[in-house]
Amino acid sequence: MKLTGIIAYPITPFTADGSQPDLNKLAQSIELLLQNGCDAIAPLGSTGESAYLSFAEWQKVAQHSVQVVAKRVPVIIGISELTTDQAINKARFATEIGADAIMVIPVSYWKLTDDEIFGYYKAIAAEVSLPVMIYNNPATSGVDMSPELIVKMFRGIPQITMVKESTGDIQRMHKIYQLSSGELPFYNGSNPLALEALCAGASGWCTAAPNLLGMLPKELFSQVQAGDLQAAKDNFYRQLPLLSFIVSGGLPKTVKAGLALKGFEVGQPRKPLTAANEQDLATLTRLLSQI
Repeated sequence: MKLTGIIAYPITPFTADGSQPDLNKLAQSIELLLQNGCDAIAPLGSTGESAYLSFAEWQKVAQHSVQVVAKRVPVIIGISELTTDQAINKARFATEIGADAIMVIPVSYWKLTDDEIFGYYKAIAAEVSLPVMIYNNPATSGVDMSPELIVKMFRGIPQITMVKESTGDIQRMHKIYQLSSGELPFYNGSNPLALEALCAGASGWCTAAPNLLGMLPKELFSQVQAGDLQAAKDNFYRQLPLLSFIVSGGLPKTVKAGLALKGFEVGQPRKPLTAANEQDLATLTRLLSQI
């Protein structure tokens, strides 16, 4: 499977009392992303509050997402687990419901060695036939995978076919390209790095931005692909203030607040995460109005 373009991350809406995911609003959220030109849907990432869901809730969101997308674009299910066994359980479930790929990020309490990380991915991949996207985001996982380790896993584990790099370090993307001789597709996971990463040859941009920015992310990708760098630059700097704010403010909080300001109420983030405060809302209102 060759993925290119915008890989979009839906939020996980909750009911008014926060007790369970709101699957009807999840469907609306996914439809919004598809209308905004997204090339793949990746539920249950950081934006989707995967870490704050029970296994049963995670299963419901994963299955409903696959059903709603209905093969219109690929669905990449996010998996982030401390234990290998639970990650395998989720990978098997993703296979059973018809997902197209899984995005896997190890989460650490004890610092993991490179051999332990390799073993984590190898064990998961051995249980499924789906393509695996390595997801490197030390800010949320506590695990930082070097380009050398990432390419070693790509070479040694056949199901690994792509990597999402979210450190915000463009040099890592260059290194992945060099070490893999350009064979390992890399995807930008750092919103403020989108223009630079796409110009450096990223196969796509993994982002929650289309929830609030409409077609602008897809247009940016298309402009870079077409070599219209002036238009891409103008587009990117139009997006950048909001991109920077939603990352610094916490994606679930800021994206949900932004959707509410646009008339789509999707509930609050799950505690201990808090809702956007008055200052956050004022900033979001200003940034959205400027766009």
